[in-house]
Amino acid sequence: MGAHPPTTKVVPTADDPGSGATGGQSQDGLQAGLKNRHLSMIAIGGVIGAGLFVGSGAGIAAAGPGILLSYALTGLLVVLVMRMLGEMAAASPTSGSFSAYADRALGRWAGFTIGWLYWFFWSVVLAVEATAAAAILTGWVPAVPQWAWALLVMIVLTGTNLVSVGSFGEFEFWFAGIKVVAIVVFIVVGALAIFGLPPGGAPVGTENLTGHGGFLPHGPGAILSGMLLVVFSFMGSEIVTLAASESPNPVQAVRKAVNSVIWRIALFYIGSIAVIVTLLPWDSKAVAKSPYVAVLTSLDIPYAGTVMDVVVLTAVLSCLNSGLYTASRMAFSLGQRGDAPKSFATVNKGGVPAVAIYASVAFGFIATIFSYTSKDTIFEFLLNSSGAVALFVWLVICFSQLRMRRIIERETPERLTVRMWLYPWLTYATIGLILFVIGYMFYDPDGRKQMVLSVVAAVVVLAVGLLLDRRRPRERDAVEGA
Repeated sequence: MGAHPPTTKVVPTADDPGSGATGGQSQDGLQAGLKNRHLSMIAIGGVIGAGLFVGSGAGIAAAGPGILLSYALTGLLVVLVMRMLGEMAAASPTSGSFSAYADRALGRWAGFTIGWLYWFFWSVVLAVEATAAAAILTGWVPAVPQWAWALLVMIVLTGTNLVSVGSFGEFEFWFAGIKVVAIVVFIVVGALAIFGLPPGGAPVGTENLTGHGGFLPHGPGAILSGMLLVVFSFMGSEIVTLAASESPNPVQAVRKAVNSVIWRIALFYIGSIAVIVTLLPWDSKAVAKSPYVAVLTSLDIPYAGTVMDVVVLTAVLSCLNSGLYTASRMAFSLGQRGDAPKSFATVNKGGVPAVAIYASVAFGFIATIFSYTSKDTIFEFLLNSSGAVALFVWLVICFSQLRMRRIIERETPERLTVRMWLYPWLTYATIGLILFVIGYMFYDPDGRKQMVLSVVAAVVVLAVGLLLDRRRPRERDAVEGA
């Protein structure tokens, strides 16, 4: 591989005298306009996606009450991966996050490949979320065609991202706040009903957990099948490590986010799903269709469907907003490292990477068009070929942390303020678990197509990265010889 200078810099923090980290610009040249409350809510709300409100029904149908174990195992995996990422991000916050760490720890090919795959994933997500938002809005205002709503949503959130990172943070603060309040209220109301307090009647007991075929009605293997359905709903936990570089004190922000990930997953995911499978039979058609609406309807909560439509719309808009932000920052970082057009690394007067935002939303627009014109062909291919990117990202984070720990200990040991537990053995165990899930996806009929296409996409991007990396030394030699 060609020689490549280190891509992750030691970042000044607000604790360093004369660092200037409290000023208006991050070390990447981006505007440090995210406030602590923005980052706190991004961290809390980042794990609550529309998939939790809608997609959890498929997981419950696949595993029954045992879906709790699927969420617990997947949540454990996310906690471990976030701990590793937090260790690297606290030592060297950067807009490229794990892509930049892979670049330095594993080689330029690794940073290039995982960076572009991550950008691809979130650009496709833009289309998915825009289409989902449009479907809800069309239900409310049928006179406006669905494609027009999708276009309007994309334009508005592109505008918020272009104005300043602060406007993105403000939108995300309120979007995430609504999601968090909705989940907390749902859990509180559900818990009251479980114990026989208003709005419920008599205590529910464990009938729905142990009846209807038992806790594992489809056998232990269904736990893994459930993991395949829920694993991708956790994608987004890592966003705070990208956003932290645009805050006055990125190290503190990363540390707080990593330390809080355990209770966030336990409360929002496991807590709310436990309420659902305790209150209602897992094999109910209403649960499979929309589990949260089913619970609220069973408790005679008025306008349950409309309330959840509002919450889901908020979750969708939040995901679209943060997805555009994330894709653009990854494109910006790739541009900085010479792995994308140089224009991607430029910022406008507001300190945001406008070209990277335009490029990301342009791909999102194209994918949205395909979601209407070629839903069962091109759009399905885009969805499947980006589907396993979460697992690839987590695997790269693990391998990067194994090497970055030694680099940090050698060069800047004082910045090792977040440490991976039981290093390196727990990192190895996490790698093994991720590889096991990947292997099971090849075995599982429903996951095989998605994994195969994702691997093909990864191989193509990797081949491009290797080709470009081999050409760079020759280009440098030609310049030096001239």
